[in-house]
Amino acid sequence: MAVHAHPDDESSKGAATMAKYVSEGVDVLVATCTGGERGSVLNPKLQGDKYIEEHIHEVRAKEMDEAREILGVKQAWLGFVDSGLPEGDPLPPLPEGCFGLQDVDEAAGALVKLIREFKPQVITTYDENGGYPHPDHIMTHKITMVAFDAAGDPTRYPEAGEPWTPLKLYYNQGFNKARTLALHEAIEARGMESPYGEWLKRWDEFARPERNISTHVPCADFFEIRDKALLAHATQIDPDGGWFRVPMDLQREIWPTEDYELAKTRVDVSLPEDDLFAGVREA
Repeated sequence: MAVHAHPDDESSKGAATMAKYVSEGVDVLVATCTGGERGSVLNPKLQGDKYIEEHIHEVRAKEMDEAREILGVKQAWLGFVDSGLPEGDPLPPLPEGCFGLQDVDEAAGALVKLIREFKPQVITTYDENGGYPHPDHIMTHKITMVAFDAAGDPTRYPEAGEPWTPLKLYYNQGFNKARTLALHEAIEARGMESPYGEWLKRWDEFARPERNISTHVPCADFFEIRDKALLAHATQIDPDGGWFRVPMDLQREIWPTEDYELAKTRVDVSLPEDDLFAGVREA
């Protein structure tokens, strides 16, 4: 189970990993916390389209359906309302009733119910920083941590179904500095302009400590599926933007994995890993 904040997050974080496991017969479910109702239209080719602006919730739901089909996964909505990304100094308050303002323990109940229904051995989500400090990403982390611990406990959320104990919890860490730097240097070595130059210059501004990347899943054969799924979220991605400026052959050669941080495990592991199910298969 991959727990994400908005439709499109599943296609930009761990999508090739999911497609790889689907190809091996693994049952994969994306849990999408919000509908992306307050998301902006980020594709310049679609900006100003009145229908999209007035029906962004429905449009993004259709985009999610297309991406789900491309990846071969199942998908469920948790039903929370997008918080939007507050901007300004000072930051404005979050809108009333949004996901970011929910009581964590109450909101986790919806995810506990889904875990007990789907029965995943492995769950992926964001770290405590949310991957980046969007209130919905941070709340996604919070409810996933609660749900991972509570789903197997019959005394917690008794109304949410029969207990089920997931075995491993990972944080998506695809946008790590080592990967970004390796791709940047390889692009420049080929005489091309890197889309990562400004990212690297600003990396220290984010004041994020380096993460403990424990798990590198080889999935280069599924990078094209990942990109196709991402492009299905047409309102959220510019097909001519930086996401797609790194040649596919270079990506496969320089960094053929998607990367994760093992946050919790109930099975014995030996790090580093190349499989989210390491230890689970043996158990």
